[in-house]
Amino acid sequence: MARPLTDTSRSELLGTIMREHRDALVSYAEKMLGDHGLAEDIVQETVIRAWRNIDRLIGMDGSVRGWLFTVTRNLVIDWVRKPQARREAIGVTHSDPVSRADGTDAVHDALMVRPLLHRLSPEHRAVLVHIYLCDRSINETAGILGVPTGTVKSRQHNALRKLREAVRPEQARPAPPVAELRTTAAPPGTSR
Repeated sequence: MARPLTDTSRSELLGTIMREHRDALVSYAEKMLGDHGLAEDIVQETVIRAWRNIDRLIGMDGSVRGWLFTVTRNLVIDWVRKPQARREAIGVTHSDPVSRADGTDAVHDALMVRPLLHRLSPEHRAVLVHIYLCDRSINETAGILGVPTGTVKSRQHNALRKLREAVRPEQARPAPPVAELRTTAAPPGTSR
């Protein structure tokens, strides 16, 4: 008969689990999210859930590592869906394919956005993460970052402009003036 776990043996077991798996979990979450700090937060929540389920983990038939990665993956999907669900609720019809999404599109989008976010300065990236990914207001973001609200608005505007330029460089360039279009559009040797 197995002896019951004491708080000390639970802590030691959890410490062992985290020493063996923490770095891999953070790397896994970071690949999906593109944000190291957020990945660490997700893994911290995974640790809390492991602590709450330590008795079940000990008697489990499957892999503890597999359980930890599954919990981390589910937390990432929940986090990505949360703000997405609020945006989708407005104006979505039943025929809209977005309303049938299972969340994998949101995770895919998060993976695609990661390289774009890394093109931004840390200040611009932090503003976008707080406003769009953490669903915070401009005032909350200003308080967290310790900058005026005007600075947050300016960084948000400039960051979005830079992202637009990165995604659609041909649309980011200003259109040529109308007079220039007329002179370049006329075939050579023709008069107006």
